[in-house]
Amino acid sequence: MVKRAVWIGIVLLLVAARFCHLHVLWVEEAYPTAAALELLRGKVLYRDIWFDKPPFFAGIYMLWGAQIGWGLRVAGSLFAIFTCWVASRSARVLWGEKTELWAAGLMAVFLTFDTASAVMALTPDLLTVPLHMGAIALAAAGFPLWAGVVAGIAILFNAKGLLILLVCLAWSWPRRLELLAGFAAPVLIALTWMGLRGSLVDFWQQVWAWGAVYSRDTNIPHPMLEGAKRTLNWAGFHIALVVATCITAWKEEDWRWAVWLIVSVAGVFLGLRFFPRYYFHLLPVFVLLAARGFTLFPRRFAILASFLLILPVARFGPRYVALAQDKPWGDLLLFRSSQEAANTLKAKAAPGDTLLVYGYRPDLFPLSGLPAGTRFLDSQPLNGVLADRHLISAKVSFPEVASTNRDMLMRSPRPTWIADGLGPYNGVLDVRVVLKDLMKDYRLEAETPGYRLWRLQRTGE
Repeated sequence: MVKRAVWIGIVLLLVAARFCHLHVLWVEEAYPTAAALELLRGKVLYRDIWFDKPPFFAGIYMLWGAQIGWGLRVAGSLFAIFTCWVASRSARVLWGEKTELWAAGLMAVFLTFDTASAVMALTPDLLTVPLHMGAIALAAAGFPLWAGVVAGIAILFNAKGLLILLVCLAWSWPRRLELLAGFAAPVLIALTWMGLRGSLVDFWQQVWAWGAVYSRDTNIPHPMLEGAKRTLNWAGFHIALVVATCITAWKEEDWRWAVWLIVSVAGVFLGLRFFPRYYFHLLPVFVLLAARGFTLFPRRFAILASFLLILPVARFGPRYVALAQDKPWGDLLLFRSSQEAANTLKAKAAPGDTLLVYGYRPDLFPLSGLPAGTRFLDSQPLNGVLADRHLISAKVSFPEVASTNRDMLMRSPRPTWIADGLGPYNGVLDVRVVLKDLMKDYRLEAETPGYRLWRLQRTGE
């Protein structure tokens, strides 16, 4: 009876939280949505669509037709429920039945009460959370082949899936060949598929070569110091997990948990940026260790320690109330800007019109309904300036790549519309400056907050 009540509470919490965001599209989920829409139109990822993330990130959005609104929030709810279920099953494998509900409940809390764009958007870091736990649980249960398969699927969502494989090796070293064979299977199938579609070279350049430079070229002046600071902040915010984890660490003497913790911290530091979503790499190991810790507490201490969960609830709970009441929220200013630009495009665009979004504003594609008129979903591959800084800086990280892509753009059919969502914020990167020759064919059709909308001039205009 208690178990059923806890699960009903978990489901209601996860679904209610996500449907508070029914009419919001976070940019982190807009990017794969825009890519999935193009895939559904028959294009090939990487060959026809520039996409700097592993293939399953865009592919999974095709499962609900890349629909925003209800489709996206139902998918997010099901994913969150599934993640909590995997947490409970993994805890049972590792620690026994008593830890199941603690693992599910703790996961539900931290999949709800955290930075909104992180917990709502199905990003690579979030999508690998259940795969992360599942792979380790399978390895611990003596199924190295299947643990490898799950880790192999994880790397097709997130390059950091390789770290999951490293942790699995700690549990399955005597049977490492089975583990590696399982890992290789989905990876080789995906690579073969991309080779047959003519996108393998583009995949390497866009995901791995681009990603390597991105990871090195951080915009944080002292990244290690900043990383330590933000990680300590994360620990304070997740103090309930940290306290319970310390209890488990005190009682358990298995070196493999230390390996998992160290590798998980390394996953956060890779890329040297420390966005909230990167910390999802810590969540699996801390939730599972904490679930064990809560069962080791005397009952009254477990209840007292659970009150530490009030911290994230108090910090982020009011955001859901504000959103439900449609109150102004600074994090949504750019989204509201894209909504207004999309409404203008819908009013002015004709059937068959296409769009190039200049800036990192991929939400404009699903909001406007216009298909991409080029292979580029944002401006990074065209101006070589990373989106984490391009509103305030013009530092070019990929000069050769950007030059090649601009030449390709000039040789391609012209999109009907160019929506410049970057120039109004950073004049140095205005589309008229970076794509000067292309813009000779366009005239300014409308201006909305944060956008200039340019339309291709027709003959005789």
